[in-house]
Amino acid sequence: MRMIEKNKSYIALVEDMTLEGNGVCKIDGFAVFVPMTAVGDRIRFKAVKVLKHYGYGILEEILSPSCDRIEVDCPSFKQCGGCSFCHIRYDAELRLKEKSVRDAFQRIGGFALESEPIFGAPDPEHYRNKAQYPLGVDENGKAIAGFYAKRSHRIVPIDCCRIQDERFAPIVQWILHFINEHQISIYDERTGKGLLRHIYLRVGRSSGETMVCLVATGNKLPFCREFVCGLQQRFPQVTSVVLNRNAQNTNVILGDKFYLLSGNDTIQDHFGDQEFCIAPSAFYQVNKEQAERLYALAFEYAQFTGKELLLDLYCGIGSIGLSAYSKVGRLIGVEVVASAVESARKNATINCADRTEFICADAKMAAKELVRRGLRPDVVIVDPPRQGCDREVLQSIVDMAPNKVVMISCNPSTAARDCKILSEQGYRLVRYRGIDMFPRTGHVECVVLLERGDKLLPL
Repeated sequence: MRMIEKNKSYIALVEDMTLEGNGVCKIDGFAVFVPMTAVGDRIRFKAVKVLKHYGYGILEEILSPSCDRIEVDCPSFKQCGGCSFCHIRYDAELRLKEKSVRDAFQRIGGFALESEPIFGAPDPEHYRNKAQYPLGVDENGKAIAGFYAKRSHRIVPIDCCRIQDERFAPIVQWILHFINEHQISIYDERTGKGLLRHIYLRVGRSSGETMVCLVATGNKLPFCREFVCGLQQRFPQVTSVVLNRNAQNTNVILGDKFYLLSGNDTIQDHFGDQEFCIAPSAFYQVNKEQAERLYALAFEYAQFTGKELLLDLYCGIGSIGLSAYSKVGRLIGVEVVASAVESARKNATINCADRTEFICADAKMAAKELVRRGLRPDVVIVDPPRQGCDREVLQSIVDMAPNKVVMISCNPSTAARDCKILSEQGYRLVRYRGIDMFPRTGHVECVVLLERGDKLLPL
């Protein structure tokens, strides 16, 4: 293998792409990653970083474009770190994501089973019902809002984002005008001084109810009365105005303290045939329309008969379990975030779901408690964070010996790892499928069905 030279130009064909949107070229077998390229592009690039086994290049010229390439309709795409695939057709993006799910289960999980075709989104634009805009100042000292540039904390000002709900942009612009007009200070992460850090917005896609949350270092907002009155007069759909206090020197957006400035402390939304109250910090799928299809797929995998005891691990505000409530005999949900459990219980009451129990506990501790109580769920639905399931959670699932485990994961790599562990203890991988919850970004979700074998082994 010949090592390429830094700062030298090369001509190559883009053979593959990563989920970060980087094209993969090979020069005498040496892999080079080049951003803003597409599979099938013939390009000239300059090598800018050369490591032992791979390198990075920057695009100098597209000599022959790929048939997957399209015109970019976002002026911020090259700077903003939000999207990866604005430069290729959506069907090409789906092929890449389907391949990434299949590769994870075959390479990491060691499964020979082929994935089912990926479930694409009918509309890949304006789907996000939640947005967090970091605040900063420009060279003239005026407040700006946008998204961080790739691999940095430099804010790229964004007027309108193609994946955010269209109702957000005018609200953000009005808030910026108010901040500048009243000279409210903006937090500087280098000095730790200043008040406002983020604009955080949520909308109920069905209800239209909108929450505006300002994240600040203090617990009071200057000109609060004028802000609330002006905001709700201009945007009547804003039914909740909240101040969140985060005085810590951290990359975490939200602090622990919320102060209601006007309206309700939650917004409502319809999800399938259920109604949900959504608190500022509660987990709620950012692509509601695609999440409804995700849950329908998970329930299809589960093949409920109406008599099951369903255990919903990492249940959040109860959206998965409560959506399945009419299909099962009894529901138990487990979640470690106390405010989410409170919302789940409230949502169960709103939807008259009386055959439910929501437990506030770490998943592994709650699962152990259910084993101690002698409860054996027929089906476990588990929707873990990106790092996947704790090994003790997997052990507890094995101890409870459900007939079926349905895993919903935002990280196919950790899902494949966890499924491999379960398969080594007697569970059989039956089906799995990618579903694109986050079009134009490098993220892909997957749904997996495992069924219990005749003999389970200890971990």
